[in-house]
Amino acid sequence: MSKLAKALTAAAGNAGGDNLYVEDVFSTYLYTGNDTDTNIVNGINLADEGGLVWIKSRQAAEGHRLIDSEWSLSANKYIDSSSTTAPFSGPVVNTFNTDGFQLDSNWYGNSSDPQYGGDFASWTFRKAEKFFDVVSGLTSDGSGNLPQFNHNLGSTPGCVIMKATDSGSNWIVFHKGLSASGANQYIQLNSTNAATNATGFGIATDTTFEVGAGSALVPSVTYVAYLFASDAGGFGDDGSESIIKCGSYTGNGSTDGPEIDCGFEPQWLLIKVASGTTDQWVIFDTMRGIATGGDDQRLFANLSNAELSGDYIEVNATGFKPTLGADLVNRNTSDYIYIAIRRPMKTPESGTEVFAAASSNSNTLVTTLFDVDAALSNILTGANHYFSSRLTAKSLLTDTTSAEQGPYDSYDYSKGYQQAISDPTFTYLFKRATGFMDVVAYTGTATSGNPDTFSHNLKATPELMILKCRSTAKDWPVYHADLGVSKKLYLNLSNAQASAFSGAWNTAPTDTVFTVGDDSEFSGGGRRYIAYLFATLDGVSKVDSYTGTGSNVDVDCGFSAGARFILIKRTDSTGDWYVWDSVRGIVAGNDPYLLLNSTAAEVTSTDYIDPLSSGFTVTSSAPAALNASGGTYIFLAIA
Repeated sequence: MSKLAKALTAAAGNAGGDNLYVEDVFSTYLYTGNDTDTNIVNGINLADEGGLVWIKSRQAAEGHRLIDSEWSLSANKYIDSSSTTAPFSGPVVNTFNTDGFQLDSNWYGNSSDPQYGGDFASWTFRKAEKFFDVVSGLTSDGSGNLPQFNHNLGSTPGCVIMKATDSGSNWIVFHKGLSASGANQYIQLNSTNAATNATGFGIATDTTFEVGAGSALVPSVTYVAYLFASDAGGFGDDGSESIIKCGSYTGNGSTDGPEIDCGFEPQWLLIKVASGTTDQWVIFDTMRGIATGGDDQRLFANLSNAELSGDYIEVNATGFKPTLGADLVNRNTSDYIYIAIRRPMKTPESGTEVFAAASSNSNTLVTTLFDVDAALSNILTGANHYFSSRLTAKSLLTDTTSAEQGPYDSYDYSKGYQQAISDPTFTYLFKRATGFMDVVAYTGTATSGNPDTFSHNLKATPELMILKCRSTAKDWPVYHADLGVSKKLYLNLSNAQASAFSGAWNTAPTDTVFTVGDDSEFSGGGRRYIAYLFATLDGVSKVDSYTGTGSNVDVDCGFSAGARFILIKRTDSTGDWYVWDSVRGIVAGNDPYLLLNSTAAEVTSTDYIDPLSSGFTVTSSAPAALNASGGTYIFLAIA
């Protein structure tokens, strides 16, 4: 769909104003304290809309700090989710800005000393209909009941979290998953206690909320309430997509836990067992790390503990799955509640929003304009090419059949990336984004005649799919739309296109799923795999093919300022996987290139590619692997 068509669709779907996306109302932002007044720029307009900032040190055993726009910011106070203590006074956040917030230089939440802070996680919730609201100044009566009050959530709350603002008290939580009726139990955010019955607790509509008889509120004190929507729509191009889900599930005690369907891939999760009395409120997010087949970083809302790691859950295109058969997330027959928030969903409008290229050395932090989801690191002097992803936190070598290695890379940064390869390296950095690129990690279960179908979040039909078995030494099968499901290439080989076995790709992918057969390169045997999916997005990327002439070939990608990244492979005969980029040089003279299927050093003495404002030109001096008369070639270009 063109940008104009999307704009018209959005206008029709939300005539009352601009459409919102999860990126507009929620952010996980990681930072290191520096003891100065610091602006955290996360793209969330808190100044005009208001909301909540929740901060926790990852290194230090220090409490949580919650600051909201309705009372605590102006009062210079904060509350701690792990404590019953009355609100704390002191320097917290100086201001809520139109693009984030400013940390105070003297606050623990900005300390450079690891004993008190060091590295921090911040979670920002902006007030928005069908996502989140804050209501303050709510006074309980002499019996601890809270009369009906209005909210602006625009839907029935899925979860309400309450805390006294003028005295010490427990944090009280209503959650729709606590009981079948959804209105007669509460649970405490600051403790491990199981849910407790309370007649009349949490009577909710899409405009009001009420805490009735038998509640656990302290009589005659004032509260703030944080309200979370659930599966209410309201977001996306047509205003119909949900970005938050308050749900429940029952554990099975297995490392192959139940599949929890959120209707989207989550980037943030808060999970608590409702029936347990020893289990914590655990917080996961994909910025700190939720690795498929690896360690996940966790913090506890009810504890001041520093961050811990372990393999607890996996996220997928439609939800998540516990991978630890234990108390925190998957005790057998125990009931759990959760809040899940959707991963980023906006369609990019320029290549700089989703792709960057940079030189780096070991432990060098490369800063970017976006949060990095995948990286292709290349040792220019000659060695392997390391392809890794945030989803797995491990690397695969594009020039070998080897199983995954590492982790070597660190995605544990907002708008940054750090690789650990000791040699001078040149790295391509990618962001998963609607219409451009997606990454899917999956376990193959296909059997003969029974292919595997997997969901993805590209929201466009993949035109280029690169697969690799992570757990066993296998080749890298490649699908390209112009070759169809009957052909395949291999990223680690220079071979011409080959016939794919019957059912290898099974059927052409769609804008929601792709299907693979039971060959060990694609699926089956309980092996782990990863799939990199690319599509053509107007002005951002182009997946296509061209025919060589032996003379200059102008390849029109629909760009306005030329291609910054080019990947080309000959399909009708042998030919390497060539890569160029504009940082090392796509110019009228010599252009350095790398070969992804080879450990050869970069070549800097050839002029096979020239710049073209609409894409790129393959020159007449290019070899048969790039420009033989009548030869056929596939490519991926990024603006």
